Amino acid sequence: MHFKITGIKRQVLISACLYIGQMLIGFSVSWAGPIFPKLRDPDQSPLPYLLTEIEMSLIASFMYIGGIPGPFIMGSLSNIYGRKPCLIVGGVLVGLAYVILVGSNNLAMLYCGRLLVGLGVGIIAVMNLVYIGEIASSNIRGILLSALGIFTTCGSLLIYAVGPILSYSYASSVGLATSLVFILCVMFIPESPIFHILEDNEVKARDNLKVLGREDDIDNILQSKIDCINSTNKKDWIELFTLRTNKKSLLIVVVMNILQHGSGVLAVISFSGSIFEMVGSSVGSDVSMLIIGLFQLIGSGTAPFFVEKNGRKTLLVVSSTMCCLSMLLLGVYFYLDDYSGFNKANWLPLVLLIIFFIGYDAGIGIVPNVLIGEMFTMNVRSKGSAVALTVSWLSGFLVTVAYGAIVEHVGSYAAFWFFSCTGLISCLFTIFCIPETKGKSLLEVQDMLKKN
Repeated sequence: MHFKITGIKRQVLISACLYIGQMLIGFSVSWAGPIFPKLRDPDQSPLPYLLTEIEMSLIASFMYIGGIPGPFIMGSLSNIYGRKPCLIVGGVLVGLAYVILVGSNNLAMLYCGRLLVGLGVGIIAVMNLVYIGEIASSNIRGILLSALGIFTTCGSLLIYAVGPILSYSYASSVGLATSLVFILCVMFIPESPIFHILEDNEVKARDNLKVLGREDDIDNILQSKIDCINSTNKKDWIELFTLRTNKKSLLIVVVMNILQHGSGVLAVISFSGSIFEMVGSSVGSDVSMLIIGLFQLIGSGTAPFFVEKNGRKTLLVVSSTMCCLSMLLLGVYFYLDDYSGFNKANWLPLVLLIIFFIGYDAGIGIVPNVLIGEMFTMNVRSKGSAVALTVSWLSGFLVTVAYGAIVEHVGSYAAFWFFSCTGLISCLFTIFCIPETKGKSLLEVQDMLKKN
């Protein structure tokens, strides 16, 4: 029996190839959690000396510094050479980074490897958003973009699962193997039809849209053809910051990415082992991280089912509220622990972190990426995405570094209360500033931004 692949199924299959790259992002972000205990153990560390806590913090945060230029550079190059080659470059850089990390025997190699990982995953992150946003039909675009969060969590679960049982070099080798699989898969996907329009190649654009089952969208997309062809790199950057719809889109996605990382997720992930050690949890840190990862998967797994049914705003409001309340209560727990010697209910931080991650991965961890893929005009989408993700990586670096300083000089409760305030601001910003884009085509989103 002949099996025919419909346009929607083809969109899902192509997105599945990119989701492997998203797993690389989750793997790399969470790498520090299970790897740091090995670097603290003289018998497992590949280094001839033990690292200080400051050096550990730098290893964790250097990935975010490396991620800053990647989206910015590829935001321009993707309009010149195409989305597909940029995805391959990102995969190659991550692969090289893990080669360095696997063979690391000094601190400089660890720094270099983490910087290069950041550069590669930064490229993959922005190109995944741009590419999926451009190939997906409006009725499933939110689902395909929000599914990025599921596979980011799967990448985290992968390192949580293999980290405790494999040696340092073998655990890092899993990242290398994943990057090779990603590169191989990307080689078989087509170029984005939007890039063909930017190249003034209407024939290829029509052919790709037909293959993707988007024949009805051809005329609407080609309406923007003249503007795209007449655009230049300089003009695109000017339009990003001067065109009313793009300015509004940029403000929304930049603020949401700052608030996303201000929720404290990267700091909590990177220092999760230390958090459980502080409370003397009866559950080991490795097991606790795996439990949290599984609940992250539940949170991110529910988002695609609600993002098109209930809309982006509802998910963000519920998610931000859950993050706000869980961080508030966690701060109260550590405040009581610091000032009254309260050491009961040492299971509570794990429960609160589970609630936090379910809420985070169901909304604020996913929907900002959906908005990035939806809210810019065609010719500046890659550049707008690059700026948003550059701010995102910088925010992640600052929050991760600041967390350690706040815990050392003030107390862990202060950090969690700051994260709680960020969740409250996210909730209010969503209610008053973010438009609902559910079920709207990319052109309809632009029309809505012009009117509001």
